Amino acid sequence: MRIDKFLKVARILKRRTVAQEACSEEKVLINGKTSKPSTAVKIGDEVEILYASGTLKFRVLNIKETVKKEEASSLYEVIV
Repeated sequence: MRIDKFLKVARILKRRTVAQEACSEEKVLINGKTSKPSTAVKIGDEVEILYASGTLKFRVLNIKETVKKEEASSLYEVIV
């Protein structure tokens, strides 16, 4: 699955266009490397999002095309 779509489905970023912009501005890292919006994400990948106020780092646990709001957090685990 594309990283921009995963970020939207997992509800880490609200809209896919926001996720695409973040990737284009090199604010999304997958396993330590900058990613494009079309970069494929796999189970076990470590993703880091660089915000102005800090960073969010998480590991991909599952990939699904659609999930309910309550199940979105089961797709990833936050790494401290």
